Amino acid sequence: MSKLTIYGDTISGNCLKAKWVAERLRIPFDWKETSVVAGETRTPAFLALNPWGQVPFVVLADGRGLAQSNAIMLHLAEGSALIPGDAYDRAKMFEWLFWEQYSHEPTIAVRRFRVTFQRLRGDERDRELETRGNAALKRMDEALAGRRYFVGDALTLADIALVAYTRWAGDGDYDLAAFPHVGSWIARVEGDLGLRAEDAR
Repeated sequence: MSKLTIYGDTISGNCLKAKWVAERLRIPFDWKETSVVAGETRTPAFLALNPWGQVPFVVLADGRGLAQSNAIMLHLAEGSALIPGDAYDRAKMFEWLFWEQYSHEPTIAVRRFRVTFQRLRGDERDRELETRGNAALKRMDEALAGRRYFVGDALTLADIALVAYTRWAGDGDYDLAAFPHVGSWIARVEGDLGLRAEDAR
């Protein structure tokens, strides 16, 4: 029987989102390691599969393809407890998903990549990313004050989307100790997903 195939790079939080949702919901899948750094998303074979040349990319059991991490998560989690049943809570989850891709990932993830993989330091754009990333972490810390999760009182896709790169923020020289609510939340979500804190790199 055919099953889901996830093309992803394990250094990418966006790719791990899809993997974690599938694991959480016990959806059988094959993982195809596809290195962005090595240019494997730009080969003719991969571009024939996904013309956008990005991971994650999934091929569903019926052969249809789907790109974009949050779209993949939403498809996999359809009908599950990871998507709130209440209309307002569901909208709040979407609010965080949109914010994650627009204001969080372009700062936290990009600075991590520059510092950890490109070894860039002292660049003016990098200092701007530091400022914007700290503002994003502050926004999260404030939102988590007195709360266990971002929406309601249970794990949702909002938490999975946001934890992916937040748990790696130290790799971009962000000081997570300055955001205690975020730190507690990371540990909680790692526990929910069965992740090991020492693997957050």
